[in-house]
Parts: sequence; C-alpha cells; structure tokens
Amino acid sequence: MTAVDGARRLPVPPKPRRPKALALGWALTALVVAVHVVAWDATEVSFGALADGWRGMADFLGEAVPPDLSWQVLGPSLESALVTLWIGLLGTTLSVPFSLALALLAARGTAPSTWAYQAARSVLSFLRAVPDVVFALIFVTAVGLGPFPGVLALVCHNVGVMGKLWAEALEDADPGPSLALRTAGANRVQVAAHALLPSVRPQLAGLLMYRFDVNVRSSLVLGLVGAGGIGFLINQSIKLFKFDEMLTHILVVVVLVVAVDRLSAAVRRRLSEGDHA
Repeated sequence: MTAVDGARRLPVPPKPRRPKALALGWALTALVVAVHVVAWDATEVSFGALADGWRGMADFLGEAVPPDLSWQVLGPSLESALVTLWIGLLGTTLSVPFSLALALLAARGTAPSTWAYQAARSVLSFLRAVPDVVFALIFVTAVGLGPFPGVLALVCHNVGVMGKLWAEALEDADPGPSLALRTAGANRVQVAAHALLPSVRPQLAGLLMYRFDVNVRSSLVLGLVGAGGIGFLINQSIKLFKFDEMLTHILVVVVLVVAVDRLSAAVRRRLSEGDHA
C-alpha cells in the first residue's frame, strides 16, 4: 500500500455562504423584474391585441402579394437603391477625416491636454446622441428634399459613433511601439503616425466597414423623411396604398442589404486574416 493510498482523505469543506452577496443578488433580480413590469405596462404590450389584428395583417399581405415586378416599378426601384447605396457610402467616407481627428483628441494616449480630451469626448457624445433622422430633418429644412441632406445627416451621426469606436481602439492598442518612439524623442504626431495608427489599422478599417454596412441600412430610414433613396419610394407607396409596389421596393432593399453585408463581412474577414498572418 502506497503512502498515497494510506493517506487519510479529508472532507471537502463546504463553500462558504455570503449572506450579503446572496441578498444583493436577490435585490438586483427583484429590481430587474420590477423594471420590466413597469416597461411592459408603459409600452402597452398586448399579445391579445396582436392576435386580434391578424385580419388587418392578412388584408395587408393580400394586397402586397404578388409584388409588382413590372419595369415601370422595378426600374425606379433599382435606381433609388443605388442612390441609397451612394448615400451610405458618402456618409461613411466623408466622415473619416473628422472621425480620425476627434478620435485622436478623444484617446488618452494621443490627446494633447485634458481639456482637449474632454471637449472631443463631449462633441462625440453629442453627435452620437442625436439620431440621424433628426439630423436629416434639420438638413431637409436647410437644403431641401433629396439625397444631399441624407449624406449630411449620416456624416454628422457617423462622426460621433465612429470617432468613439476609433478612440477606444486607439486606447486599447499595444503601448510598446509608441513608448519606444517616445523614448527616442518623437512627438505626439510622429508617435501617432508611425506607431499608433499602423498598429491599429486593421481594427480601424474593420470598424469602418461595419459602419458602412450600418449606414446603408440607416439611409433607408432617412428616405422616409425626404432624404432620398429607396426609402422615399417605400413611403410614397404606403401613402398611395400601392402595397404591391411597396413589396417590390422592400425586396430590392433586401437584396441590397444582403449584398452590402456580404461585402462588409468579406472585407473584415480579409483584414482579420491579414492581421493574424
């Protein structure tokens, strides 16, 4: 018999209970449940009302199916879908210089001072807090109906979102190369240009493609408020009760969104593979 076999087996001590942690867990659970009850009542959620309205939904779908695939409807739909794509593209690319400048000011490692950091963060928070639809309504009143106010709205909102994402990517970057350049006497601009930005370039490009995907989807909604694109045709079809034309536009939207999503995913995957290579 070995010493291990002859050793006395000691019982496993019970896991100590923490009354305070247990009470806190139950309190948080009760709070979450209470908040959901209040939200349920405030939003008037009723599955009964949804079940009672099945006839209206059936009538709506009956008027929409089959879609009107005549060239008189499909042609303008495809043309407007391209306009929607261009709105999302310009809304993304035109925001790049502003997003990058604010991201460098809003990152702790590249901000020249505390007040510049706080000011940049405040600007990004404001642009991010105002919905792109609100920006679109403002620019529609300024420059009129059409795709241009949609582009301006996406630029403003995207600067806030992408600037924050890029600032966080810069703060999470490997500090080694930047520290080496600072030790060699490089200033902030040189550190950012030659060490920081090259090290996070795949992350920045991936976030840019993600925002392009989101902006194309957002440009559909902006068309509903007069900012051009295929969303404007969908709104017109609904107002004129031409639901078969509306379904045609929606099908075109589905094709457009899937194509942009596949393109964005392929680019992000290629960037990720290049980063790990």
